[in-house]
Amino acid sequence: MRIEQDIKLDFKDVLIRPKRSTLTSRSEVDISRDYVFLHSQRKYRGIPVIAANMDATGTFEMARALARHKLSVALHKHYGEEELLAFFSETTKSAFNFYSMGITPPDFDKFRRVMDRCGGTIQNVCVDVANGYTKAFIKFIHALRAAYPDITLMAGNVVTGEMTEELILDGVDIVKVGIGPGSVCTTRRMSGVGYPQLSAIIECADAAHGLNGLICADGGCTSPGDLAKAFGAGADFVMLGGMLAGHDECGSELIDIDGQRKMRFYGMSSREAMDKYAGGVAEYRASEGKEVLIDYRGPVDGTVQDILGGLRSACTYVGASRLKELSKRTTFVRVTQQLNEVFGPATP
Repeated sequence: MRIEQDIKLDFKDVLIRPKRSTLTSRSEVDISRDYVFLHSQRKYRGIPVIAANMDATGTFEMARALARHKLSVALHKHYGEEELLAFFSETTKSAFNFYSMGITPPDFDKFRRVMDRCGGTIQNVCVDVANGYTKAFIKFIHALRAAYPDITLMAGNVVTGEMTEELILDGVDIVKVGIGPGSVCTTRRMSGVGYPQLSAIIECADAAHGLNGLICADGGCTSPGDLAKAFGAGADFVMLGGMLAGHDECGSELIDIDGQRKMRFYGMSSREAMDKYAGGVAEYRASEGKEVLIDYRGPVDGTVQDILGGLRSACTYVGASRLKELSKRTTFVRVTQQLNEVFGPATP
């Protein structure tokens, strides 16, 4: 048994300190990024925000809506082959959207069939597992990279610098960072495993950038300010689930409760998801997600405007004319310790 004494922080534990700026308007801020991926050598230009590969947010409709704003989607992995073929045959195939998959032989076989039938037009792949520390996961990454050397590969999830480095050296272009921070994820409560998300981003970004790799901060953002903190901490991409849920473009059921319109939102390791896609929770495991009802929020465009407006505002407060500069101009001020000293620790 070992205890790490270093302080680890979440988004709620810090604020960004303002700095002098020559910017006079949020409109002067460029929040797009340009990347050349380490292994695929493909080029990217866009706003590096990705809708999570959950069946509520990782939909074709969300991809079409976000493409208008130069944002991206990681499609959920439960679409059928014919649906995926139709989508990747559209003009949206040129957008920065991801085909998502697990690491089982059927996952690989399905991807191979879709890739063959669509003429290799799928350029971006997200390999998504809850635990990116397993030997089986690494073995799958090796096989996928060897079979498709030209794809841009995002994979995870991990939370430590050492594993980030290993994944990049093994062929991953974008390492997905986060274990347990999502609003409908219960991994931390059910297993006791996790890592404060802000510290995970800082440490994994440092490891990735030393090898010319990139990271995607996955989970934990509940407000535009959290995105600013993630990018300020060094994230190259940020993945959102709950912040994009509840919209017309989501694959969620709209229900009426006492005259209020709500939409269901659940984690992909929840009982609800496993009942829907796997015939129930296997006897050897427990659910590590939950279902919640969230307010219906209409079209996603308004939420996107709020997110991007908040991000531009953060840049103006620290004098960053481009999103690329935000991490270089970010100084975090720790706030939770000061509040605890005055009011005592928060009750659970």
